[in-house]
Amino acid sequence: MKIAVIGSGIGGIATACRLAAKGHEVTVFEKNASPGGKMSEINLEGYRFDTGPSLFTLPELVEDLYTASGETVPSAFAYHKLEVLCKYFYNSGENLVAWSDQKKFTNECVQKLGEDPSNISKYLKKASLIYKITADIFLFNSLHKAKNLLKFSVLKSLLQVNKIRFYKTMHGDNIDNFKSPLLIQLFDRYATYNGSNPYKAPATLNVIAHLENNLGAYFPAQGMYSIVKNIYELALKKGVTFNFNSLVTSIDIKNKKAVGIKVGDKALAFDKIISDSDINYVVNNLMDHPHKKRFNRLEPSSSALVFYWGVNKEFPELDLHNILFGGDYKEEFNKLFQEKTIFNDPTVYIFVSSKLVKNDAPANCENWFVMVNAPSNSKENWDELIRTTRQNIINKINKSLHTNIEDYIEHEKIASPLTIEQNTLSKGGALYGNSSNSMFSAFLRHPNFLNSVKNLYFVGGSVHPGGGIPLCLASAKIVDNEIPAK
Repeated sequence: MKIAVIGSGIGGIATACRLAAKGHEVTVFEKNASPGGKMSEINLEGYRFDTGPSLFTLPELVEDLYTASGETVPSAFAYHKLEVLCKYFYNSGENLVAWSDQKKFTNECVQKLGEDPSNISKYLKKASLIYKITADIFLFNSLHKAKNLLKFSVLKSLLQVNKIRFYKTMHGDNIDNFKSPLLIQLFDRYATYNGSNPYKAPATLNVIAHLENNLGAYFPAQGMYSIVKNIYELALKKGVTFNFNSLVTSIDIKNKKAVGIKVGDKALAFDKIISDSDINYVVNNLMDHPHKKRFNRLEPSSSALVFYWGVNKEFPELDLHNILFGGDYKEEFNKLFQEKTIFNDPTVYIFVSSKLVKNDAPANCENWFVMVNAPSNSKENWDELIRTTRQNIINKINKSLHTNIEDYIEHEKIASPLTIEQNTLSKGGALYGNSSNSMFSAFLRHPNFLNSVKNLYFVGGSVHPGGGIPLCLASAKIVDNEIPAK
């Protein structure tokens, strides 16, 4: 079959690899000049920055992609497990190292936060249980196929659905689990991994703690964008054709079947269409979607404001991943989702890949990816918001690291919801499509196919099962299972 893939995010490229390995003729159409979508890179005067996801979990899903494609994992795709998951800096002055070794992490929380060690072990066991219950239902199968819900493993999981705690908020559940407000804040942060609010998102999202704290976080030897590069090379090896600088302007649907696409004004016929474009963009620009009105009522996920800084100094107190927490987390999320602005004491994430990939920065320098959560664009005054937030970030860094960071910033590039929307076509720059700020949010994510339109499928972070590298790869596997070999 002739198959078109719209977009070359990691979900789109992975789907292309799988379908090409089945013998199909696969063509990818990408509006940008290079693959990756939100997962891209920037080179700036000797500094290299990963622009998208910076956390790598479940690396076996990448290896599974090679197996499904009939290939061995290349030596170029090397990665290792992190000893330190993240360093945390609190407004109150406490610093905490989240070790991947659970015993060391527990001791850290006991010594610095006064937490009961049994609370941590119980919490991580609960997170593991949520994963076991939800993985087959939510992550690696479509929720929208009746036959999938009749599998024995799924039926068994459904009988335990009360244990995934969907009826409580993440924050409410964490209050029940821990006595330290600082540790509650640490685990509440996982809601931001899919652009949501821990005070509204279901406690089911505590499953994220299992992926990071139980299974471990990893990092590729050549940085995050090397994941895209390697999968792109795999796709080329399997015969996938890539058309860059090729914006798809519509999906052609006739008699309730997708029959082709338009690139500019040129109509091209295909047997199957796979969309890896942001689902909000697809719904509102590429087709007459049957559920457009209902879908547009859903709340968008958060976006991000990112400063890429070339810093001509090394900071040994930082690690690969670092969090400088704000002092009022609840108000921070209220500003983000209700008032559509950025709190004046924001939580700051600093990702420094040159800690592990020395070529990512000049000698004795570091490449800082400095990010705060931002609302998706709804006509905010971004010039003013960027200016004030930049100063608030600098104030927080200076206080936490006892420095004057502006003295060391020699190069800067900025990404905002406006530029994210422009570069990735994600509505308002929302990073994960729609938020998970409701009890039934997992069921409201756009499905990987439509019963009303045949031969049309959806992958990527804005559809089921969600955002992040593992879930994008899972969406590719779900769609692959729906399309037989030639």
